[in-house]
This record gives sequence, structure tokens and C-alpha cells, in this order.
Amino acid sequence: MSSQARPRKSPTVEEAQESSLLHWLKERRITEVECLVPDITGIARGKIIPADKFSHDYGTRLPEGIFATTVTGDYPDDYYELTSPSDSDMVLRPDPETVRMVPWATDPTAQIIHDCYTKDGKPHELAPRNVLRRVLDAYEELGLRPVVAPELEFFLVQKNTDPDFPLLPPAGRSGRPETARQSYSIDAVNEFDPILDLMYDYADAMKLDVDTLIHESGAAQLEVNFSHSSAMDLADQVFLFKRTMREAAMRHGVYATFLAKPMENEPGSAMHIHQSLVRHSDGSNVFAGEGQGEGELSPVFAHYLGGLQKYAPQAMAFFAPNVNSYRRLVFGEVSPSNVHWGFDNRTCGLRVPMDTPDNMRVESRFAGSDANPYLAMAATLACGLLGMRGQLAPDAPVSGSAKELGYNLPRSLGEALDGLEQCRELQALLGERFCRAYISVKRKEYETFFRVISSWEREFLLLNV
Repeated sequence: MSSQARPRKSPTVEEAQESSLLHWLKERRITEVECLVPDITGIARGKIIPADKFSHDYGTRLPEGIFATTVTGDYPDDYYELTSPSDSDMVLRPDPETVRMVPWATDPTAQIIHDCYTKDGKPHELAPRNVLRRVLDAYEELGLRPVVAPELEFFLVQKNTDPDFPLLPPAGRSGRPETARQSYSIDAVNEFDPILDLMYDYADAMKLDVDTLIHESGAAQLEVNFSHSSAMDLADQVFLFKRTMREAAMRHGVYATFLAKPMENEPGSAMHIHQSLVRHSDGSNVFAGEGQGEGELSPVFAHYLGGLQKYAPQAMAFFAPNVNSYRRLVFGEVSPSNVHWGFDNRTCGLRVPMDTPDNMRVESRFAGSDANPYLAMAATLACGLLGMRGQLAPDAPVSGSAKELGYNLPRSLGEALDGLEQCRELQALLGERFCRAYISVKRKEYETFFRVISSWEREFLLLNV
């Protein structure tokens, strides 16, 4: 009986991606792999494993409890209700699109962002990356793709090893710290050339699309703008940029901080998110509309704006996720005070830049630089989508100062969490289990903060009340 060669089975998409990724690691003689997972706060959790181990065990595991842990390392009281009763592991799978070198590592090292799955292969509901993907899938069903471009502000400060000691701006090349406001100053940026040159070298090595760099109004406060792209890609880039900027600053004896309001007498730091929607079919910007005059909105854009106005206050726990965040919002000089919108009006929480129809977009100015980029983008896109579903109409645009129209946003993390807890529409879109876990973790952080007695209380109340 003659034998016949069996046809070779074609590899699956997952197998092809795995083969391509392993080839990338081998080609660059990678010795270690950093397996990264963004947690609820937006910091990197994960494992560092030898490259040969990564090759033989493509998947890895992490406990799902990392998504039910506060920034202080504590657990909410309902921890075992938020996670599985067995406190089981998640299955991690690398996203091949996110593989990058770690340019500051001594030995050839790669970093790869991983997605989290349950044991039966479903996306884990508590993972922030999956929350953003959930919202993007909802847009996919409409044949639309969000395009975003974040602007991220941060401060350089002197090393601070005593938390009770206020932060101070660092000395630049001149040997002197900044004292005057230096908005858009080229020379003020050049004071920190060694740090910023290293940051750009790292960013180039990691293929981060850092577009422009400017000096903001605070002492040693800077802003980087990213080139527009898909929401997941930009969330990944902001996530990686934060650890990159911290590393570049640390190597020059300085801290880079993304705290929303790090210094009492300096402005806060924001993450402004420019956003638009394009059709999958032809790549056209649906915010531009057809036959619209200059400064007019397409019906889709109007509904999107209406959604941002209605739901942004309920989503504020994602834009301002920490107790410190509200120092920027409530006491900030240039931070938004309400949900008004206007054309090229930076006093509004929602600014529509004047541009060509193809570049029609809205800039949401609510999020602080301390926000988790995945959750901030998921929340703002969810607000817009809810507006489109409900065909909501926006208010009339504001041409004067929106700051004069009063403050109508949450004033504390507790108030913001109350708003999110009452908003069923946002919870349904972002995931009810995730929102419950997020609210529980953040309430625990809020309670922990209020247990701390501040130096102000000791100074002014100790002997006077």
C-alpha cells in the first residue's frame, strides 16, 4: 500500500504571531523579557523571565488580585467578592504589536505588554486594557474607529526621600532652579537638555511617537504631545512613556512626577485627549459632516459632544482617580471647572480646535496626568458613544470664559465614586464587574487617605481648637 504525504496544517493566527515574536527575540539576542500588565493605577505589574524560558512557556500567570489592590498595597473589604473565591491566576498572553527593547537595560532586554484572560480563554473583565478594548469593540460594531492624540504634562522635581518635605524644582544646566513662570520658553526647556535628550533616545529606541515638547507654566513643568493614532496604541505609548520618563530623569538625579497637583503654588498637570471618529469603510472623519460650514458640527459630532457633557461628571473617577487629583480641578488656574464646550476655547472642559474638516476633533481637558491612560480613554470614548446612542444635543458653545460659569464637577474622589456608582449606562459599557472592583479599590484608598493626620492639622488645630 503506497503512503501519501499528509498535507501540512496551516498555522493559526496565534501560532503565527508567536513564531514571529520568538523570531524577533532571537534575532536581537534577547536575554530577558519583561512581561508587563498595566494595573488599575496604570503602573506596570508582571514578571521578568529569561528569554529561553519565555520561548518554551509562551504564556505566563499572574493572580487576578493585582486588579483588586490599592495603590498602598491594601485590599478592599470585599476582595473575595471581587475576585474568584479561590483567588486564582489569570493567563497572560503577549501582544506581539507591543514588543520593544528596554533601552536602559544593561543586557539585551525586551518588554512586552500582555493581555489577561480567564482559564477558559475569555478576556478578564478587571484588566484595564480589556476595558478599553470592550469600548473599542462597541465602536467597531458601528463601523467606526476612534483616533486619539494625548498631551501629557509632568514636572521635574528634586529627589524627595522624605514625604513630609515639600517638592522643589530641580536645578538646570545653569545650576539654578526656576522661579518665574516660563510658558513656552525654549531656553527653559534647554535647561534640562541632558535629561530630555536621554528621554528622546529612549523614546526613539522604543518607537514612541513623541511629537513635540514644550515648557508649561509651572516651574520645570513640561508637556509632550503624541502623534494621533488608535486609542489602544496611544494608551500603550503613554503607559510606556511614564516609566521611560521616570527612568531618564532618575539617571540624572531628578524625579519625573505625573502627580496631578504636586506643588501647592504651581499649576496642576493634565492629560488632554484629542479625539475623533473615522469610518472603517473609507477612512473619513464623521465629525466633519457633509456640507457643513466652518465652525459647524456634524450630527454625529453634536451627539458625541452631548454625551461628553452629560456623562463626563459621572466618569470623573477615571479622569481624576486619586485624592490629589481634585486639588488640580478645584484649585487649578487653567483646569476645567465644568462641562461647557467652545471653539478654540481653553477655559472649557471640552475644546473644539479650529482646523480643517478632515481634522475636526474635540479635546477633552478633564483627565489629570495621574490618570490610567487605558481607563481615561475608555471613559471619554464611552461618554461620547452614550451620547451617540441617545442622540443627545450639546449646549450652545461658549465664546467667553467658561471659568466664570461656575464649578459643577465632583469636588472629591468620594463624590466622583458616588456618581459612577449611580450611572448604570457607563457601568454597562465599561463592565459592571470592573466598575464594582474599581469603586471598591478607590473607596479603600479614599478611606486610607483620611486616616492620615496632616502637618496642617497639627500646625493649626493642635493647640487652637
